[in-house]
Amino acid sequence: MNINTPDWVKDAIFYQIFPDRFAKGNPPYPYNNYWQSSNLESWETIPTPQKYKGGNFWGIIEKLDYLQDLGINAIYFTPIFQSTCNHRYHTHDYYQIDPLLGGNHSFKEFLKQAHQRDIKVVLDGVFNHVGRGFFFFNDILENGPNSPWLDWFNIKGWPLSAYDGFFPANYESWIDNRALPQFNHRNPQVREYIMQVAEYWLHQGIDGWRLDVPNEVKEEGFWQEFRTRVKAINPNAYIVGEIWTDARQWLDGSQFDGVMNYLFTGATMAFCGGDRILKEYVEKPPYDPYPAINAQQYQKKIEYLLSLYDWEITLTQLNLLASHDTARLLTIAGNDIKTVELCTLLLFTFPGAPSIYYGDELGLQGGLDPDSRRSFPEFQEGNQHLWNYHKKLIKLRHQYPALRRGKYQVLKAQENIYIFSRELDKEKIIIAINIGNKSQEITLELEENVNKIIWGEGSFLIDKIPEHYILSLRLKPRDSLILLN
Repeated sequence: MNINTPDWVKDAIFYQIFPDRFAKGNPPYPYNNYWQSSNLESWETIPTPQKYKGGNFWGIIEKLDYLQDLGINAIYFTPIFQSTCNHRYHTHDYYQIDPLLGGNHSFKEFLKQAHQRDIKVVLDGVFNHVGRGFFFFNDILENGPNSPWLDWFNIKGWPLSAYDGFFPANYESWIDNRALPQFNHRNPQVREYIMQVAEYWLHQGIDGWRLDVPNEVKEEGFWQEFRTRVKAINPNAYIVGEIWTDARQWLDGSQFDGVMNYLFTGATMAFCGGDRILKEYVEKPPYDPYPAINAQQYQKKIEYLLSLYDWEITLTQLNLLASHDTARLLTIAGNDIKTVELCTLLLFTFPGAPSIYYGDELGLQGGLDPDSRRSFPEFQEGNQHLWNYHKKLIKLRHQYPALRRGKYQVLKAQENIYIFSRELDKEKIIIAINIGNKSQEITLELEENVNKIIWGEGSFLIDKIPEHYILSLRLKPRDSLILLN
């Protein structure tokens, strides 16, 4: 099969936003009478499972300059449709932006302003399950066996118990959570409904879909049809699935353009963090940033990962170090800034689109859900060093095409030292990492010369001998160096 993926994703720097916690703004006239809550949790306090903090699209619009200055050119939102939970995975209406976020008009204005800045927008498609208030399911709760929508869900018996855990729910739900009734995807009407939702928001101008738990949708041909219909509207739309493990089943070119690349996440954290990784934060969910691994083991994992998928797919993977489903990287690393730095450097030099979880660039902390979903801090209260570190790496990735599209080759992997190259046309970049606590001097043979350091404070010497060059590197403890030919 000829595999085609969206070119823009190969050049994208994603920023993942949890809308209730990123920014809260005041709507302008004539929208200043939109629905606002009088019962919000304080923005500064640690989040609780059920309370809302009131982030909205008016606030996100005000942050677009900040994101553009950082170098962001794509945003992935966790769900934004009308829902009865702060994370909005309990969808009530797929055609309405949640009123607390500002409603449809606020999103329309946001989308316009984001696109004026050449920032792409990807929405979260929760198409496996809905909330109990979703109209078709709510009708069943009201009318029981008399509802015309029984075959939209998997009803097992009567009566339904949507709220009382002392009685059987009598319907299928996601991981037996009765708050999340599961669609009956065998029903052609359900299938068509979901396809039309996807098409509608593409017509409104979004640039792609991130698909929540797509492995739970078992109906044959479902995601193939989804891709066909999405690409018919926008051939450059990005389709990325939430798959935590080997995703070859979905990355054959007929379904997704990429997945959330937790295989990269786990290996990179295990290598850079080592025994600093706090086990209690990574036992669930299953992405294996523990136990510690050395450079040879990291090479093995990375080369295996790079062999799994077609190169076009590899270039459109969504690479990440944290998300709303994990603890924060800085917290996992026991507040060790060097672990965050080394992981971040590997993120921005790896094939595929890097994704920053909102606030990680400012050192926002947080354990497992809901702690990982803290409110975005005031800029001056964040870690300015980490922010500058991210900004410089983003600028470097934008500047050098080889870091975005170049082939990846391991040059040396030995205990604490990992060196690899990214090469595109005549541009060759060498990235060297030392995860150890001592300075290291390394030599390796190169076919081409290198001329300058474009990142880091180490040093290098180059000697020309017949037919090749000898590169001598000095790497500082737990530090990195990037060289350009």
